[in-house]
Amino acid sequence: MSATPQRRGATASGSGASGNGSGAPGRNFGEEGGRLTYGAYLRLPALLDQQVLESDPPARDELLFISIHQVYELWFKLLLHELGEIRQAMVSGELWLARHLFRRVHAVERILVDQIQVLETMTPQDFLEFREKLAPASGFQSVQFREMEFLSGHKDPGFVKRFRGLTDDERERLDRRLAEPTLWDAFVMLLRKRGLSTGDDDEIRESLVTVARDRDRHDDLWQLAEDLLTHDEMAALWRKRHVQMVERQIGTKSGTGGSTGTPYLRGRQDLRYYPLLWELRALL
Repeated sequence: MSATPQRRGATASGSGASGNGSGAPGRNFGEEGGRLTYGAYLRLPALLDQQVLESDPPARDELLFISIHQVYELWFKLLLHELGEIRQAMVSGELWLARHLFRRVHAVERILVDQIQVLETMTPQDFLEFREKLAPASGFQSVQFREMEFLSGHKDPGFVKRFRGLTDDERERLDRRLAEPTLWDAFVMLLRKRGLSTGDDDEIRESLVTVARDRDRHDDLWQLAEDLLTHDEMAALWRKRHVQMVERQIGTKSGTGGSTGTPYLRGRQDLRYYPLLWELRALL
């Protein structure tokens, strides 16, 4: 199953009548339309029923912990949608659209980083009130986060093998992400279409230098490369802030999912989606 949002069926207005007797064609806004409410459109009753606490008696900050992570997953769903659209825009040669959508992605990624400070209002003592209830659940198991990494360019087949709690649907989604082109693949294709060499990393480096030094001909590619780099940078910034938050909460304790906790997260801080774009700086 993809992260594509589901769409409600079109309303049966048919004749274009307003439905309020005024005769104004297509008038469906406000209370006079009466076709759909805010809560119904957003499925709020179902959405707000998903924050189920495991602690008994209820721990004061467990609602905060659940809410913030559910919000993360909603942002991840949007990011997967937008990154998929960016890849398609690059394949179609619509670089202007890819850049437009990247601005949205970067804005959301900044929110992901800022959101950590909300979680940091929870003290270690407050977290310990319900932390043992989480095991063996862990953020390590976020399938959407792994999908974003795979789509961005960091494919890790080992994750699919290591994680035994995947549903059939989740495993299929990750296998599909491993098999499909990444954002980097789409960008390299654009270099090739522009007549630049992409046979191996050395040729790609030379082509990137050409793009950087000939902005008159290749500024659109240069700007798109900068968008990719910002995406990479924001992901790295989130990982850094995340490990700081975890260390502030649990110190050197093991993660609830069985990882080493902070040491594992610190080991991922140097991960880069597009190392050739970072290396390019030294070649200019």
